[in-house]
Amino acid sequence: MKMEIRLLLRFTLVIGEILLIAYLDYVKAKDYISLDVLYCLPVVQAARLGAIHAMRRTDSQAPTIVAIFTAVAWSTAEAAIIWPVFPLYAFALNLFTRGVTFTVIGRVVAKLWKEREQGRKDALTDLANRFEFFEKFEIEQSRSERSGNPYSLLYIDIDRFKLLNDKYGHHIGDEALKILANTLRQNSRVVDTIARIGGDEFVLLVPETDEPSCAMLVNRIKQASENNFKKQGWPIDLSIGQVTETGKMRSVDELLREADAKMYSVKSKKEQST
Repeated sequence: MKMEIRLLLRFTLVIGEILLIAYLDYVKAKDYISLDVLYCLPVVQAARLGAIHAMRRTDSQAPTIVAIFTAVAWSTAEAAIIWPVFPLYAFALNLFTRGVTFTVIGRVVAKLWKEREQGRKDALTDLANRFEFFEKFEIEQSRSERSGNPYSLLYIDIDRFKLLNDKYGHHIGDEALKILANTLRQNSRVVDTIARIGGDEFVLLVPETDEPSCAMLVNRIKQASENNFKKQGWPIDLSIGQVTETGKMRSVDELLREADAKMYSVKSKKEQST
């Protein structure tokens, strides 16, 4: 719901931008100044937003609506300058050609952004992939180095995942991965980065988080996932390794290896106790 509200607000701002451009274009046209090229900006912005937020779901029609609205605003502002002597046929033709042009531009930009985003996402869970995760991790390290605030990393693995696949089939295994992805989303913040970096291996980058707070997050994720898995009757749970660091003292690979080692230590203790 919050995502839908933010998306609606952004598209509302795009519409406001169109109206502002139309007003300025109408005013400045009297001084022989053309701002027509600015009409492309809201179309590109709407196409980008629509591509990112509609990816792998129902295709958003908002960019097309914005394209048509832009064509109407431009044609109306142009006709208003010499109204009522502006020819009606010219208004209709301008409206049609601009609407078609902006719609094509919007579709092309949306396609390019979809392809870009799909190259940064895991196809099954729609989480970040390894490429996007490393990119955001390096950004967070730089931010942490400037602020001096710590960040934490969770390395998450599903216990007995192979058993689940062998007993119920790979389609159930895929469903378990999706449920875990949703569990991680529900128990993380907007600023956190969740990624799937292997078959049943996930990582969670948590900015501005010290070790005690990270431990609380680990317990919350384990409890939530355990409840969700039990509802399905699946004999699986999670092993989680955690690392807290500040700045760039260690590389992303080094931190991942440490978190991975801690995760395997947790898993080994479970196996020894059973």
